[in-house]
Amino acid sequence: MAGKALILGIGNVLWADEGFGVRCIERLAETHRFDGDVTLLDGGTQGLYLLPFLEEAEILLVFDAVDYGLTPGTLKIVENDEVPAFMGAKKMSLHQTGFQDVIATAQLMGYCPETLILIGCQPEELEDYGGGLRAIVAAQVDPAIDVALSKLEALGVHASAGQSDASLLADPSILRGAYEQGRPSEQEACRSGDARFFPAAD
Repeated sequence: MAGKALILGIGNVLWADEGFGVRCIERLAETHRFDGDVTLLDGGTQGLYLLPFLEEAEILLVFDAVDYGLTPGTLKIVENDEVPAFMGAKKMSLHQTGFQDVIATAQLMGYCPETLILIGCQPEELEDYGGGLRAIVAAQVDPAIDVALSKLEALGVHASAGQSDASLLADPSILRGAYEQGRPSEQEACRSGDARFFPAAD
């Protein structure tokens, strides 16, 4: 029988494709429920605050946007000893440094999950503050979930159609639908800076 599993989505939804991991965990919670002791968590950019969750888990599966240097939208799966190296190989933001530290600290303290799986997607755009997932990355959310379900099934963690406990996910106001639909248009919001500090036109 499988041990306790933690399924984690990390990243910053405010920076376009950086939110891939969080959007995966949201979608998974909407479409599947799990048998056994499984926790779904939006880890955001919480860093070391995630340590108590790792301490309780035997299996850790992470969704994240990872810059592998591949074609945007490419999924790459990394497992066990390779996971910490890939989390810190080419940092896109502080959250990746933070999560690499989480794993290193858990290993040092002797309670890192025995099984580690990272399902990463190559981002297309990271410099659009307030933007949503680009289409090529959004299209990989469901395939990433399929990979996760297959990996978990092989470990004895079974899922079926339904909904999971969403209490450890983001506030409804920043779930993907509300967040992306609520973004002001280009005409309504300045996307390049604060208009008060633009030089006056000649």
